[in-house]
Amino acid sequence: MKEVTWKSPSNIALVKYWGKYPVQIPANPSISFTLSAAATTTTLKYAPGTGQIEVYLEGVSTPSFLPKIKTFLERTAEQFPFASTLDLEIHTSNSFPHSSGIASSASGMSALALCLMSVKQALGLPVSDFFQEASEAARLGSGSGSRSVFGPLAAWGTHQDIQGSHDRWAVAYDDVAEVFTTFQDTILLVDKGEKVVSSTVGHGLMEGHAYAEARFAQAHTNQADILTCMRNGDIEGFGAIVESEALTLHAMMMSSRPYFILMKPNTLKVIEAIWAFRENTGNPLYFTLDAGANVHLLYPKSHKDVILQFIDSDLRTFCKDGSYLCDEVGQGPKQL
Repeated sequence: MKEVTWKSPSNIALVKYWGKYPVQIPANPSISFTLSAAATTTTLKYAPGTGQIEVYLEGVSTPSFLPKIKTFLERTAEQFPFASTLDLEIHTSNSFPHSSGIASSASGMSALALCLMSVKQALGLPVSDFFQEASEAARLGSGSGSRSVFGPLAAWGTHQDIQGSHDRWAVAYDDVAEVFTTFQDTILLVDKGEKVVSSTVGHGLMEGHAYAEARFAQAHTNQADILTCMRNGDIEGFGAIVESEALTLHAMMMSSRPYFILMKPNTLKVIEAIWAFRENTGNPLYFTLDAGANVHLLYPKSHKDVILQFIDSDLRTFCKDGSYLCDEVGQGPKQL
């Protein structure tokens, strides 16, 4: 068997996408920090065959992943028509623990899409824009996976202030002050359990949601405002939008039918501690949340020492087993 390997990062959305149209089209634009350390490494082994697929996670055969992989290959059949004529072995591993509040579907599906693009290239099939095509394919496996193909920031969804932005693929974004290119993301592992409601189900509950249209309009406005803040180096303005976006995401969950809560009591305790720390010390520490209980702490690299000290002294007590992960803004995927 021939093989190809890509390492692709996860990402953390600053402006959140929540709600989508068929197939995997975002109801509103989003922008994210690409992470550095949190990544999925995928080796794709392939040989002529009849479309047999085997999946291995951390070296262990994992047939439970097959339905998602097969759906992805069906959706991308136009881009990767050769997949059905090959036997595939997918060997994947994450640099972070499962259910840790890091989007493994984003890093995993983007890594697989990049592998398939490399196979497409190796087979001599036409490729017009390698990373754009990889982003479009990744989107069909995981919406946020479209953004993992680019760094240090990536924007997905059509937005008037981002040239070339598109609903079918993400674009790299780098028109930001230098401080944002080295921003830190420390992830507090408040809860390591499986989510009670999957993101796929949560997105679906935006259909017919009482506040959906207002939320989609708000995301467009917040995207425009956060771009201005990042261009101007306005950390305080940036932080206010990021925190509001995180709370709005969870407000949509709590006001859907059926409603659900993914935050835990310690999530709220962390948020209150961050606000008190910022008020008392003036340090620019902000939070965001994904669709889960864990808290992403965002702050400039220049404040890393004092904030890590605060995490150790005040915040890790709210973490499961005192666990947290340190990461920062990264540059995107790499072929290994």
